[in-house]
Amino acid sequence: MASGNSEPRRSLTAQAVKVLVAGGFGVGKTTLVGSVSEVPPLRTEEVITAASEGVDDLSGVEGKTTTTVALDFGRITINPELILYLFGTPGQDRFWFMWDELADGALGAVVLADTRRLESCFPAVDFFEQRGLPFVVGVNCFDDAYRYGTEEVRGALDLDPGVPLLLCDARERDSTKQVLTVLMEHVLGRAMLVSGNPG
Repeated sequence: MASGNSEPRRSLTAQAVKVLVAGGFGVGKTTLVGSVSEVPPLRTEEVITAASEGVDDLSGVEGKTTTTVALDFGRITINPELILYLFGTPGQDRFWFMWDELADGALGAVVLADTRRLESCFPAVDFFEQRGLPFVVGVNCFDDAYRYGTEEVRGALDLDPGVPLLLCDARERDSTKQVLTVLMEHVLGRAMLVSGNPG
């Protein structure tokens, strides 16, 4: 019998996967999670006040009026068997203590980079490299930023050749889905290499 609910039935055996979205302050993490989440995203944003002056580096993002103080959360169903739960990390240095807890149980991560403030994503790259957590780098193409080629950005980040890097627009759902698809392919590829099965 057909259900009155128009939402497709979810498989009772669906695999839930945790993915982190990390990067520097103001790089577009909240925007990325919101662009792709199929449910209204949970956000823990607060208005930036004078108290953050001298604490948070606002250079390059002077127009930013809010900031994530805990996490962003969203969900996207890739197919009936795979559901991604997205956790956006806070970008300011003073909230990095939360990253270990957020990373617990994560399958992989997206590191967002802003070419206007490329150094702001170094801590996220280092964090995932040190923990051996698979990640991809998405270069969020802001309208007022110079467009560098992917190899130029890869060289500037001194990124391992095996780490996928792609240009994206965190505002656009299809662009965000592409980043997540590349991440899942990267995670699966690494898992196959570890298991000794190259596919």
